[in-house]
Amino acid sequence: MRALLMKIEQASGLDRVGDRLQRVVQATLRPQRVRDLLHGVWLGHPLHPAMVQVPVGAWISTAVLDLMPGQRRAAATLCAVGTVSALPAAVAGLNDWAALARDQRRVGLVHAASNSVGLAFYAGSVAARMTGRHNLGRTLGFLGLGAASMGAYLGGHLAYKQGAQVNQSISELHRMSDGWHSIADMAALPERRLITREVDDVSVILYRHGDEVTVMLERCPHQSGPLGEGEVREIDGHDCVVCPWHGSAFRLNGGEVVHGPSGNDQQILPTRVVDGVLETRLP
Repeated sequence: MRALLMKIEQASGLDRVGDRLQRVVQATLRPQRVRDLLHGVWLGHPLHPAMVQVPVGAWISTAVLDLMPGQRRAAATLCAVGTVSALPAAVAGLNDWAALARDQRRVGLVHAASNSVGLAFYAGSVAARMTGRHNLGRTLGFLGLGAASMGAYLGGHLAYKQGAQVNQSISELHRMSDGWHSIADMAALPERRLITREVDDVSVILYRHGDEVTVMLERCPHQSGPLGEGEVREIDGHDCVVCPWHGSAFRLNGGEVVHGPSGNDQQILPTRVVDGVLETRLP
């Protein structure tokens, strides 16, 4: 499996289909509010992994009931629930996929294809059950579960090996030592401008607004973009830093994500001022 996954990551032949699909998804899901909704910006957490719990749970429960006598009606109901709920979960997944790096999109394309096969089997299973062909419905359901399980395996590879839609910056905290660290003289900090500093080789950005100073991890949670090279923009009355790579935006007074593709907030570090020197530490 490892060798197969490596081949998929390096399969440049998938880019022809993937690039076209990416353009279609981006053109279809054009409004920023729609993309943010599907990324999970309002949740502070990627939405797609949460949404897939419904179809996965319903389909696994269907398989269990199919192995028990006298549960045809309950199994058919859960099979239908899983099939219908898979559609919005797929839309959220496509929205996330369109903002990934190319090697991630290759694996994501196969992930989507496997899940699409599973969904087709389950749609056929629902149709068979509704027309009284329960044995065929059970068979199609088990085939669908197999395809969906392969899709889930690929989704795990995307998240845990390739880091798709997981917070790329939070591991930086593990490189910082405990205690307070001096990072700048308050008098030298310009007003409402991004400044980049390092704490134990961990890059952070500083932003002063009056007497308040924000210290934020500099690497974007989405794809490790350099927030220190981003622009400061007022969004909904809040000063926000916008990532120069993919446009994710985070409030500078709290770290909350306000625009995707990031579905995660950015980490803010505690601060204090001692004898005119700004200090920061681990949360």
